[in-house]
This record gives sequence, C-alpha cells and structure tokens, in this order.
Amino acid sequence: MATYRIGIISGRLGLSVDTLRYYERISLIPRVPRNASGLRAYNDKDVSRLEFIQRAQKMNFTLVEIGQLLKMREGPQKARTKARKLTQQKLAEIETCLTDLKALRDELQLLLSRCAISMDGCPIIEEIDKGNAPRNRRRGRAKR
Repeated sequence: MATYRIGIISGRLGLSVDTLRYYERISLIPRVPRNASGLRAYNDKDVSRLEFIQRAQKMNFTLVEIGQLLKMREGPQKARTKARKLTQQKLAEIETCLTDLKALRDELQLLLSRCAISMDGCPIIEEIDKGNAPRNRRRGRAKR
C-alpha cells in the first residue's frame, strides 16, 4: 500500500497541513501512523476519508455532522435511515438560508431602486444609518 507524507496530501487535496493535523486531533481521521523518522504516513484509505470530508463540507455539513456521516460510512447498509434524517435536516437548513437570502436580495433591490430615483441624500446610507438596513438573519451563525 502506498504511503504519502503530509505535504503531498496537503498539496493534492488543497488542505493546509494544520487542517490535516486538526482533523486527526478531533478524530475525523484516525491517528495517522508515523514512519521511522516520525513523519505522518498517510495511506489511500486516509486519502479517501479526507476526500469524503471535503465533499461533505461542500454540501454544507458541519464537522460534527461529518463525524456522524463517517461513522455511518463504516456500515452503510445500516446507516440509510440515519443518513436520510441528517440529510433532510441539512436540506431544511439550506431552504431556510435560501429564503433568508431571497428576502435580503429583495430588500437590497428595493434600496437600489430608491437610490436610483432619489434626488437628495442616499437612501441606502440613510437606511443603514437608521438601523433599517437589510439584514441576513443567519449572518451571525457560526458555520462550523
């Protein structure tokens, strides 16, 4: 089985060395064996797991959720119900975000229209100054 040093994996997957170490520290990937020099020696199974993590992140799953999915990945025949429930929850979150973003878009379009026809001042600045600026209701939420 081929082994890869951390720098090779970092470059291949576009992940920082710190991220790879972090994933190991929080047990998203199992402890990576070290070679005789003490350097991490990743194998193809580790690479596959890291690629899975990246794909799940692109689907907006959190690291905690990805940890759950990785456990399900070990026994996919038993995981269907749990994976479906987790994915339904993620889809509901995405739908809420889309609704919020559409409302924000509409508010910004309205401000732009008001600005285009205003002869004095700037409606955009005035609304922000009044505290009536469009707001993304989920903005303060930590993603991961």
